[in-house]
Amino acid sequence: MLKIAVFVSGRGSNLKQVFFKVPKEKLAILYVISDKQDCGAVKFAEENNIPVFFVSDKVKEGYVDYHFLLNKFLKSEIDLILLAGFLKKIPDNFVDAFDGKLINIHPALLPKYGGKGMYGLNVHRAVFDAKEKFSGASIHFVNKIYDDGKIIAQRKVDVSNAKSPEEIAELVLQVEHELLPGIIEKFCDNKIIVDGGDIKIID
Repeated sequence: MLKIAVFVSGRGSNLKQVFFKVPKEKLAILYVISDKQDCGAVKFAEENNIPVFFVSDKVKEGYVDYHFLLNKFLKSEIDLILLAGFLKKIPDNFVDAFDGKLINIHPALLPKYGGKGMYGLNVHRAVFDAKEKFSGASIHFVNKIYDDGKIIAQRKVDVSNAKSPEEIAELVLQVEHELLPGIIEKFCDNKIIVDGGDIKIID
């Protein structure tokens, strides 16, 4: 069984997709981590008895730091960490400690529309302003640079008829919901192989 922790900042729609679509005998979501105490993802986790920690790189009441999480995850033998709409940059030492075990889902076809500040509606606004015909979702390993890690999988969607960034956001979110649970299940089944610089997904 794959043991994962999920970092969130918003509604938690991708968290919900993983929770409901990946077979329970294959996956255990041990922790949900958030930088916001009042987001929808936290409410969902609490309703489903998933332990929640709030994280900050500053001292704040009710929050833990990344050093606490690092030790917690190592002790719990976390297999995979998923950033699912988490809006903060993960510290470098955390990335080092979980090299190859830290993935992110990004709402664009990387390497386009990635990098600092490229999150949420900012991404979709940039795609809309550029009059792109396609956008989509990318799942990639996390390294020390925003949205720079090796791409595991992508799926694209036609956005040429979208009338606003918000319409693009909805189209891309549907693609995220299709792509992410399948990739997480592939991790559960050990069907994602990192071979040097190449990533292979076994059917």
